[in-house]
Amino acid sequence: MNDPETTREPDPDAENWHPVAPPAPRKGRGAVTNLQGRYEVDQRETYDDGWQQTPPEEGADPHDEGHGADVLRTQVFEERAKSILTRNQSPDIPFNVSLNPYRGCEHGCIYCFARPTHSYLGLSPGLDFESRLYAKINAPELLAREISKPSYEPEPIALGVNTDAWQPIERDLRLTRRVIEVLAQRQHPFAAITKSSLIERDIDLLAPMAQRRQFMAAITITTLDADIARTLEPRAATPARRLRTIRTLAQAGIPVGVSIAPVIPFVTEPDMERVLEACAEAGATSASYIVLRLPWEVSPLFQDWLEAHFPQRAARVMSRVRDMRGGKDYESDFSQRMKGTGLWADLLKQRFHQAVKRLGLNERRHGILDMSEFMRDKTVREKPQLDLF
Repeated sequence: MNDPETTREPDPDAENWHPVAPPAPRKGRGAVTNLQGRYEVDQRETYDDGWQQTPPEEGADPHDEGHGADVLRTQVFEERAKSILTRNQSPDIPFNVSLNPYRGCEHGCIYCFARPTHSYLGLSPGLDFESRLYAKINAPELLAREISKPSYEPEPIALGVNTDAWQPIERDLRLTRRVIEVLAQRQHPFAAITKSSLIERDIDLLAPMAQRRQFMAAITITTLDADIARTLEPRAATPARRLRTIRTLAQAGIPVGVSIAPVIPFVTEPDMERVLEACAEAGATSASYIVLRLPWEVSPLFQDWLEAHFPQRAARVMSRVRDMRGGKDYESDFSQRMKGTGLWADLLKQRFHQAVKRLGLNERRHGILDMSEFMRDKTVREKPQLDLF
């Protein structure tokens, strides 16, 4: 997909032409543009009339969020969803059912494969995705109703796969907390993946479920370099804080793994072994990785990010990405999209498996969650009331 805001060839000889400055990063945001979604009818193109940029005040940070533009505030909209459980039949995904309490994600990870879903809402997969968020306020009630149906066939639910269930707005809205309360009451197994330390808030619910083999967690860590993480995943917990979360969950008896996703050539890829070592030391018992995926609008958004933060290695990064994708930015085939193909993908696979073996990761399997205690109705097992006589 071509981005008209970044790929249009300017004509310096055209009347009234002004050079367009490259997109500038905003502090605390991942995307550097508000790229059009692929379903929008009207096309936009960038034109600099001389009023777009204002010089920074003396001593000001040129990358500050408020410089040269209005401060981009996060907006949260309430949504009453019609359904809450999403099913998939993808052979390369280890779960069949997922639940996402939110649309959009304030973490702002530039590589997020879920960004294109904002196009369905008529919004941009760029800055809109991380600043215009939708909270499914009836998610707990919908979940309780769904798993109470006689036709419901229980199987483990994956929580927060598309957008992080513990993103910053969860601190106040507590939708994820209420969803977990439903799952805990019914003893319904689930797994969760997050970049947020806020998951520690819910250990009182998660630890007892883990003891009954009804819960496991994964923490995503792409790099240990805080400077890279600050631009790559600007509002997620720092790498050091995520390591502390792994330790806290493990000490609470919760099986926890690390997801190195995505592996970005020449950006986070050199850190892979160090990430695995740090996570194993913190208490992680399993590990997985996914190579950078650039579906739909994610490709131009990511390339804009590269030009803004790593201009000298941008071409090299994209060349290596295409080496693993058959010469394209992205290959959606189930056999290739997670790991890639070719010499470099094979080398990455070897490095990962050698490190995992050396560190003793993936030796204990926690992948089978116990469904035997699931309660379909609303009855909670309590101590029976004693007779007075």
